[in-house]
Amino acid sequence: MTVSVVVCTYTMERYDVFTEAVESALAQTYDPIEVVLVIDGNPEVYDHAVEDFGDYENVVIHDNDENRGISYSRTKGAELASGEIVAFIDDDGVAEEDWIAKHVETYEETDAVAVAGYVAPNWQTEKPDFFPAEFHWLVGCTEVGFAEDGEEIRNGYGSNVSYKRDVFLGVGGYDVNTGRKGDRHIQAHEAPVGIRIREEYGKGVVYVEDAVVHHTLFEYRGEFRWLVFRSFWQGFSKRVMELLYPGAQGNESAFLKDLLARYLPARTKKAVFGPSLSQVKQIIAILVFTGTVGLGYLYGLVRRDVLREEVDEETGESEPEMK
Repeated sequence: MTVSVVVCTYTMERYDVFTEAVESALAQTYDPIEVVLVIDGNPEVYDHAVEDFGDYENVVIHDNDENRGISYSRTKGAELASGEIVAFIDDDGVAEEDWIAKHVETYEETDAVAVAGYVAPNWQTEKPDFFPAEFHWLVGCTEVGFAEDGEEIRNGYGSNVSYKRDVFLGVGGYDVNTGRKGDRHIQAHEAPVGIRIREEYGKGVVYVEDAVVHHTLFEYRGEFRWLVFRSFWQGFSKRVMELLYPGAQGNESAFLKDLLARYLPARTKKAVFGPSLSQVKQIIAILVFTGTVGLGYLYGLVRRDVLREEVDEETGESEPEMK
């Protein structure tokens, strides 16, 4: 079973971590493997990538004609790939050496069409004492209670996911109306392709907890203000997802139920019976982040003009009906 790993990047500011991601893909124990590098409209980054990796026989390097966004770039990478399986890792991810082997093992032992692994936080500074593990999803990492090993889920995280290439391209790849592009903050990136795969094939993404990628978390990701900003746009993105994919169900309701019924009461008990300032801070953070997600969702409900710009920018379709 042949595998292509796609790594996308767009700026010299991330080039050092990008090279770590590429090197971790090249260092995989699994063989045969191809690495596809997609530079999103930046000739300087492209030239550096060619200089550093152009001599590898198993590396393909492409530069978009302009900045097209992560969703376009990843789909382009899959189109350029030759592997039966196409795997994705973020430009700030570092894969463990058996990462691809664990993905392939799942395909060979099951009838999976898509696989997602565990994304571990790799804080570059000390983890903020206010940051709750339940909200690792805010920084693109796997949160507490995400899924059981071997469970079918709607989608995993973009730094550790793979698909059968014909399946991925058969459902259109990533939706260009989602994912980061310039100043756009639509963060629902993995969900649309997972939804379309389930609709077409009746299967979800298989979660494999021992297929591990470490996600580099820079200092700014631990800033409370940035996390609140991120929470708001997560809520807004959920509203956009409802408009793009009406009726699609995720695990958000289950997560909220567990958060309010299990995790928050448990933390409150610890704070009361074993006084800890960090526990109190984390309880406050949970309440603030949850409330801000809700505000972002409400913003999506009332701002028709913003939704029209985000949802219809590239499709040219009429404004979605607001409910």
